[in-house]
Amino acid sequence: MLPLAAIAQPPALPDPDPHAEDRKALLKILSEVEASINAQSLDRMVKQMDADATVVWANGEVSRGPAEILAYCDRMVKGSGRILAKYTIVATLHGHARFLGNGDVAVAGGALEDEYTPVIRGPFRLSGKWTTTVNNLLLDAAKSALLYTGGGGLLAGALVGWLIGRRK
Repeated sequence: MLPLAAIAQPPALPDPDPHAEDRKALLKILSEVEASINAQSLDRMVKQMDADATVVWANGEVSRGPAEILAYCDRMVKGSGRILAKYTIVATLHGHARFLGNGDVAVAGGALEDEYTPVIRGPFRLSGKWTTTVNNLLLDAAKSALLYTGGGGLLAGALVGWLIGRRK
């Protein structure tokens, strides 16, 4: 026979989302990347990236590490030969991030609504997709992680948009 205390208390339910805190940290990173791009503060954006970040841009160029990522962005939106005067985004998440293996790696993705203001013509909008792989150990340790293609992919469409604009 069970003691009355055991009958009166319902059994403990497992945590419905063992990665709830990690998901909050990922959303915070996504929000910071979006805000930094919209503020045209690319230095602020790369602070969300790991020193070993790799971005493959829409034109096939590869940038490794924050210095190369910033150099690409400067060339596209800041330098004297820049293509864009301004670039803003609205990023959304397609569902929860998936945690792989022992939960050490998170994979997330979503949609982008970008507005480009090229130097040579009026603004236009494009819809796009983004994906990211985040090392969960970094989230646990510092609540800051790498958005491999998230931040970079946000600007990659700028080149595609420019190329489309040049063809017209």
